Amino acid sequence: MSLVLDPTAQDLLFREAHTANTFTDEPVTDEQIQAIYDLVKFGPTAFNQTPLRITLVRSAEARERLVQHMADGNKAKTSTAPLVAILSADNEFHEELPTLFPAFPQAKDLFFAERAAREGAAGMNAALQAAYFIVGIRAAGLAAGPMTGLDFEGVRKEFLDDDHTPLMVINIGKPGPDAAYPRSPRLAYDQVVTTV
Repeated sequence: MSLVLDPTAQDLLFREAHTANTFTDEPVTDEQIQAIYDLVKFGPTAFNQTPLRITLVRSAEARERLVQHMADGNKAKTSTAPLVAILSADNEFHEELPTLFPAFPQAKDLFFAERAAREGAAGMNAALQAAYFIVGIRAAGLAAGPMTGLDFEGVRKEFLDDDHTPLMVINIGKPGPDAAYPRSPRLAYDQVVTTV
């Protein structure tokens, strides 16, 4: 192996990690989520954009409202996960660029004056941040159950606003019994990598 990361950590983050479908009732604290975010916020994005927004669904009333918008196969696990997060892209992220990228303050107006350009950049970079967030959840010793089987427009209307595009819902917690399905196959290196 030519990786610097310890094999145990590699297993925790990737090889042994699975999407969780059941969870224990052990709570997930705000401190855990903050520690996860404080780690993964350093993941690279274009222009250091940070369009990802995380809405933590903690109250029983909010959980019930969210479950109504989940696909049938995702309702039970969303109802019982210790914590559920709605991940969305803030399409007005460019307003923060002068602060986050002071060496290039004109980036806000130069690249993102048009809404279509902002939405494309927000979607791509928030998706990168969402992937970092999932790896961060695993790094915290928790399991993630990311889901896109939901009514996106319903979730947007219920929890967000017109400036936010929902990306996914993630159940978070310690994995419960029979939490994961058997590992599905992945493409081999030679099927994916081409040298030119």
